[in-house]
Amino acid sequence: MPAPDYILRLRNKIGNDPLWVPGVRGVVLDGQGRVLLAQRVDNRQWALISGMLEPGEHPARGLVREIFEETAVVAEPEQVVSVGAVGPVTYPNGDVCEFLDVVFRCRYVSGTARVNDDESLAVGWFGLDELPDLMPGHLTSIRRALAPVEAAHFEP
Repeated sequence: MPAPDYILRLRNKIGNDPLWVPGVRGVVLDGQGRVLLAQRVDNRQWALISGMLEPGEHPARGLVREIFEETAVVAEPEQVVSVGAVGPVTYPNGDVCEFLDVVFRCRYVSGTARVNDDESLAVGWFGLDELPDLMPGHLTSIRRALAPVEAAHFEP
């Protein structure tokens, strides 16, 4: 995923050293119970829509922005599903990040799902019985989002 400008400025100062980054992930469901997925350019894996927050950006608003930027779909966050940490992740250029990961269940509002930026190879809606292999943790996020409504899950 392309890094926001503030991350690039930090990288100029700290190099590839580990960086703690706030991130969001969305389990976007349409009226037929299908989930919105994207095949990422960087690792060619299928994944939920996710992204890095800008400084001061509210997580729910940041996720709505990321979903639209990547897929042209407008979604509305309904519930925080989980809060946890992901990483460390080492990128091909050597950058290391660890992410605060806030996962939301979202409902589809409008738009036609398509590749809308340079972060994805493909975008589409998938029934729960036709999910492709997903990045680690993403199937767990889907299962938690579909479970009966309860308090958010916090990773130990």
